[in-house]
Amino acid sequence: MPGPMEGIRILDLSWILSGPYCTMVLADLGAEVIKIERPGVGDGARGTGPFVRRLDGEEESAYFGSLNRNKKGVTLNLTHERGKALFLDLAAKADVVVENFTPGTMKRLGLDYTVLRERNPQLVYCAISGFGQTGPYAQRPALDIIVQAMGGVMSITGEPGGNPVRVGTSIGDIVAGLFAAVGICAALREREYSGQGQMLDISMLDCQVAILENAFARLFATGEAPGPLGTRHPAATPFQAFPTSDGWLVVAIFGGSEAQWHLFCAAIGHAEWIDDPRFQTAPDRTRHIDILEPAITAAIAQHTTQEWLDELLPMGVPCGPVNNLAQVVQDPQIRHREMLVTLPHGRAGTWTHVGSPLKLSRTPAGITTDPPELGEHTSEVLERYLGLSSKEVAALAREDVV
Repeated sequence: MPGPMEGIRILDLSWILSGPYCTMVLADLGAEVIKIERPGVGDGARGTGPFVRRLDGEEESAYFGSLNRNKKGVTLNLTHERGKALFLDLAAKADVVVENFTPGTMKRLGLDYTVLRERNPQLVYCAISGFGQTGPYAQRPALDIIVQAMGGVMSITGEPGGNPVRVGTSIGDIVAGLFAAVGICAALREREYSGQGQMLDISMLDCQVAILENAFARLFATGEAPGPLGTRHPAATPFQAFPTSDGWLVVAIFGGSEAQWHLFCAAIGHAEWIDDPRFQTAPDRTRHIDILEPAITAAIAQHTTQEWLDELLPMGVPCGPVNNLAQVVQDPQIRHREMLVTLPHGRAGTWTHVGSPLKLSRTPAGITTDPPELGEHTSEVLERYLGLSSKEVAALAREDVV
């Protein structure tokens, strides 16, 4: 079945992570994504490790491959007048343009939204940047760790009293890419009845602030800036990771789940806590975390992770192991949900992809094509959409246009 974004054509000028993640999500859903890169250079992610050995003995970036499946690869020199003209012709036939340059870059090229809108009033133009197109920081460079730091995420991550800690995945980039994908879908929906495109201005910093809903709620309610709590939750206890005799176990009992708390108390040998007035509600238990945490830690350490899972899960107590990535690969639920998919790869033999979490019943997301080589589809795209001949494309290559 075609994906739900079938028929939507996206010109993807983005590079590294935030933009490519956005367009990968949309490509998985069936959009035709044409990735446009600088001739001879390409997306900087192509030179970022780790690398895999291809069948021809060359190396290929696994990092680039993890973000650019299901896309067509085109090279186009946007600093060349002929390259600009070709891009404008492609934009006239596109539904969406995505870029994540520093604000002002596209204007200096003469290809910003105001120019593209004249050629295609229905175009949805998405610009992702560190701080947005406006404001005192707009021209600052920004990478993931910078917006994690400035947006407050690092201030609440880590152990109490410890140094700031970066979240272990690039949530600064990835969250911006996800918000961009949502915004693009919303703009396309609105276009159905207005007939007009619009510009979407996505700030990585804005997106970091947006995901800290509970932390800001605590700040505004108490007047105190939250700090790091390790694996603990600020308003529920027990809600954290505990060491077992052979690993770690997470137990998560939220407010209003007092029956779970009673069963947990009995399981760990502390039935006396069930009637203890200090521990009756989640706020009560959190106020007395200094008493509960060491006692629970001592009890959990007496058995293996699996023994605790066998004990607690049949009771309905929410819990789970702390898996490393090698264990995630082997997890039967992850495999059942097809979240790690190994497919044939034209250059590397096989390639294992992280699958799409979007499980639609009629029009599922899917992985259909390998990440493109640099300029792999240049001739195909220019011939199909702009009517150029193979000789004309070859001439453009000799002029360093493509």
